[in-house]
Amino acid sequence: MNVFRILGDISHLLAIIILLLKIHKSKSCAGISGKSQILFALVFTTRYLDLFTTFISVYNTVMKVIFLICAYITVYMIYVKFRKTFDSENDSFRLEFLLVPVTGLSFLENHSFTPLEILWTFSIYLESVAILPQLFMISKTGEAETITTHYLFFLGLYRALYIANWVWRYYTENFYDQIAVVSGVVQTIFYCDFFYLYITK
Repeated sequence: MNVFRILGDISHLLAIIILLLKIHKSKSCAGISGKSQILFALVFTTRYLDLFTTFISVYNTVMKVIFLICAYITVYMIYVKFRKTFDSENDSFRLEFLLVPVTGLSFLENHSFTPLEILWTFSIYLESVAILPQLFMISKTGEAETITTHYLFFLGLYRALYIANWVWRYYTENFYDQIAVVSGVVQTIFYCDFFYLYITK
C-alpha cells in the first residue's frame, strides 16, 4: 500500500468526520443532501460485501467497517434524529436517473459476471455520481455552509489522491483497473467547478 492510498483514505475519513461533527454540533442537517448520503451508504454496502469472504489486512477491514458505520450513522442523523432540519424540498434530485443507468452498466461492463463482482462494479460506478444530488442541491439553493464546502473539498481530495494512487500502481506494479480509473476520473470532473469556487471564495 502506498502513501497516496493512505492519504486518500485519511482524506475520505476526514470528510465524513467533518460532516458528522457538523450535524452533531449544529443539531441540523441544513445544506446536506440526504440522497447523496443514501447513495454513499449503498456504495459502501455493495462494495464491502467481501468483508464476509476475503481478509486482506487489519487496516483494510477496520477502514471498511468504519466507513460502513459512519455512512449509516449519517443517514440516521439526517432522516431520523434531525429530520425536522432536513431540507427535503431542495434535495430533489431524481435518484432513478443515477441508479438505473449505473445498474445497467454494472451488468454490461464488469470484470466477471458473478454477484459479488457485479455489486463491486455497481459500487464503483455509483460512487462516481453519488455526489451529484449534493452538488445539485448547492446549485439550486445557491449557497453552501463553510463546513459543507470543507466536506466536499476533502471528498474531492480523496478522489484526486486515489488517481495518484492508480498512477503510482501502474508505474510500480504494472496494475491498471479500467473500471475504477475511468469512474474515478468521471467523479473528479464533477468536482472541478466546485474546486474552482472553493479556492476563489
